Amino acid sequence: MGRYWRFISTVVGIIFRHPVTGTTIIPVLPDGRIVMIQRSDTGQWGLPGGMVDWGEDIPQATRRELKEETGLEVTKIRRLVGVYSSPERDPRIHSISVLIEVEATGKLEAEDKLEVLQVKAFKPEDIPLGNLCHDHDRQLKDYLSGATTIA
Repeated sequence: MGRYWRFISTVVGIIFRHPVTGTTIIPVLPDGRIVMIQRSDTGQWGLPGGMVDWGEDIPQATRRELKEETGLEVTKIRRLVGVYSSPERDPRIHSISVLIEVEATGKLEAEDKLEVLQVKAFKPEDIPLGNLCHDHDRQLKDYLSGATTIA
């Protein structure tokens, strides 16, 4: 019994005492517009993305999350933009976000209608900076300036 309790305690400790890993995606359409989602929990705009599931790698999670939240398919992963790990970046949980720029195509329509109110493509100069969810203002500013960031 003691061995099982130690195992369960270790797993619970890992889950609740360590940050979770996720991906945030900058989907760029062929015309250069950037796709964003409006979140149902806050009403704020942000970039699509989410947690990496058990058994997935970052590219797989990126493809899955983009499809679920925007209806788009990744045609090419362009570059790693940054890694964001501040405990304050997401008010729900301490998470580490790997920010990836991708080329994407398809019809803008969220499969996950519980999490996403709407999907919209913005010209870079029309992105509603200033009140985005989580730390997406910072992530987009870093991306638009051409920076590669570890924060």
